[in-house]
Amino acid sequence: MIKRVLVGLLIGLVVGAGVAAVLTQALGITFAGAGGALFAYLFAGLTGILTGLVAGKPIWSQNGKIEAGLKAFFGALLSMGLMLVLRKWVNINLDLSAIQAGVGPAGDLPIASLPVIAALLGGAFELDNTPEPEGEAAKGKDGAKVRVGATAGAKTAEPLEDEEEVEGKKKGRK
Repeated sequence: MIKRVLVGLLIGLVVGAGVAAVLTQALGITFAGAGGALFAYLFAGLTGILTGLVAGKPIWSQNGKIEAGLKAFFGALLSMGLMLVLRKWVNINLDLSAIQAGVGPAGDLPIASLPVIAALLGGAFELDNTPEPEGEAAKGKDGAKVRVGATAGAKTAEPLEDEEEVEGKKKGRK
């Protein structure tokens, strides 16, 4: 569980740092000034979407598209809420002029706020992604599919027929 959270924190940190680096170094955008709040929430939402798509069960995994889409949607909402918290209640002034990232409160600096937000989301999404042992609950010791809980107290489970065998038997009867 701790390993999963750390992986999620790292994934989120990389996503947030990547978006922040593009904003500050390539585009020269900070979240201070007249339109700063609009940019802050817009790019926090974008960071939440990207984090939701890659953290936990990523969008490219089998059966991960719906889950990743939901995480992306709620990641956008949660990241905008976290940006509100950073801008309104976290009053930490930073001087990041050494790396040309600006000076001011943490909520006004993309390089300080977006990685923190994405790391928190990534940790939460990865923690939520509890992998189940694939097929181990439905297979017996020899690898055959078994009916679990079919008979209470039975020492051995009865093997299931494959779907292809069942379909073949149904076709043979007709």
